Amino acid sequence: MNQVFSHVDLTFLKPTATEADVKALCNKADELGTASVCVPPCYVRAAKRFLQKSPVCVCTVAGFPNGYSDTLAKVRECEIAVKQGADEVDAVINIGAVRAHDWDYIGNELAALRSVTEGRVLKVIIETCYIDDSWILEKLCDLFAENKVDYIKTSTGFGTAGAVLEDVKVMADHISSKGLDLKVKAAGGIRTLDQARAFLEAGADRIGASNLA
Repeated sequence: MNQVFSHVDLTFLKPTATEADVKALCNKADELGTASVCVPPCYVRAAKRFLQKSPVCVCTVAGFPNGYSDTLAKVRECEIAVKQGADEVDAVINIGAVRAHDWDYIGNELAALRSVTEGRVLKVIIETCYIDDSWILEKLCDLFAENKVDYIKTSTGFGTAGAVLEDVKVMADHISSKGLDLKVKAAGGIRTLDQARAFLEAGADRIGASNLA
């Protein structure tokens, strides 16, 4: 069981989140030995304080959950997160630009996000529920690797659906076949340890979940 939790980003991103919720999340993450906690940006400092004696990393989000804020706004969010001590940032790509196949926009946004998160783990969310073709997933993997993003992440958990095993397999197989320096994070709708194991077996390296039973 601990082997699964070591790949988990234990997450609490509800708009009603309080500092007490974040403290409880951090305590649980430390007890389980998760990879990180993922908390709203306003609680990064608090999470760092709660986990100061723990190896669990602190993750936060940018451009969340819709991805349509201007790139400069996302960059500023990332800068603030890093300044406040975030070890990892999960940013949402411009989903409309993905659907329009505006690869120049996507590449420029990825480069901008990477430029201000140097030394931190950068995961970028593509919201797979809005992507219809596997070639788009493969194209995004290429762009992410080209811009030195650490993880391509399936979902925010706020879209019409969460992670799908087949999408993870498509991305993981493409990454492996091309030898790309990129990992996959599966998130959204993963609620049990068995589901988490299935996504890890499909090629994910991280799991985003608010609870695993």
